[in-house]
Amino acid sequence: MDLASRLARRTLELVRIPSVYGEEAVLCDHLEAWANAHFACECVRRIGDSLVLGHAGGDRPTVALVGHLDTVPPHPGDPEPHIEGEQVVGLGASDMKSGIAVAQALVEDLDLERLPIHLVLVLYEKEEGPHQDSGLKAVLESCPDLSAIDLAVVQEPTDGVVQVGCVGSIHATLIFRGRSAHSARPWQGENAIHKAGALLAELDARAPEVVKVGGHGFREVFSITTAEGGRYRNVVPERFTLNLNYRFAPGRSLDSAKAEVERLVAGRAEIAYTDLAPAGAVPEGSPLYRRLLEATGAQVAPKQAWTDVARLTEAGIPAVNYGPGLSAQAHQAGEYCLVPHLVEAYHGLRRFLEGAG
Repeated sequence: MDLASRLARRTLELVRIPSVYGEEAVLCDHLEAWANAHFACECVRRIGDSLVLGHAGGDRPTVALVGHLDTVPPHPGDPEPHIEGEQVVGLGASDMKSGIAVAQALVEDLDLERLPIHLVLVLYEKEEGPHQDSGLKAVLESCPDLSAIDLAVVQEPTDGVVQVGCVGSIHATLIFRGRSAHSARPWQGENAIHKAGALLAELDARAPEVVKVGGHGFREVFSITTAEGGRYRNVVPERFTLNLNYRFAPGRSLDSAKAEVERLVAGRAEIAYTDLAPAGAVPEGSPLYRRLLEATGAQVAPKQAWTDVARLTEAGIPAVNYGPGLSAQAHQAGEYCLVPHLVEAYHGLRRFLEGAG
């Protein structure tokens, strides 16, 4: 079977195993059985419904291929997984089971003992949910040898581009308080929704701020993503809440980002932080990063989203995003990936792994 067909069928095999967030056990069982056929038993570690295959450190640098097993919930009317021409169609095809399929093929085809690097696969649960619940957190805590990874390649869908760093993300509930009254006599109360007007107008007029890190421009942006207020149509509301999401560039700490939120709000609302995810660093000083760029010939772009590159950065592990999936297909109805992108990623990563020493 030619490489393109192998990769397409392997991706389809993975897509056919449902693994919605929190329900990754069956897929993890499947991959663990595969791993036991390709790694020594002491190199297969299972943490919950996550897998670590191989060990970091030793006499050679360590490269990790990192991917999450879970998907978002399916859309109503999603088609059954199938191959159609050069597309593998199915939930998780781009985000990010195609990346896992490429990693599996590399393990099967390479002589791991003769590579100039140690190769480790980290396949983890619960990425598509709250930052604090990610399975990668438990993996890093349970496997301290992973701190010796010299470069992690997170196989998020990147359209074959190497995406460096990632923006941090803060979610905060802004609470505006007023005093209820009859809507026919609003002067007898204080309208909590109206109190948010000035801030909303400022946000509407605010342009993204471009911050350069390692020669790459990251956009710092504030967005209101949900709003809730009012309890009856003829009652002036006494409470109004907004969810504020702030995306900030690498190099800014969580404390600095929280200070930016507080400067923006300027005492006009109470602030309750609900999710704090740090930014991920650009691995400027990593020789393996430079070799990855040379081997793949890929373009380089900043990651204008949050990924677990940030969690790896926290653990002191240089990391980039690079995967065969289509970023525009992530979380879409009728999700698909392109078979030529699978082949391109396989060859690029193989050149890198065989020539990284």
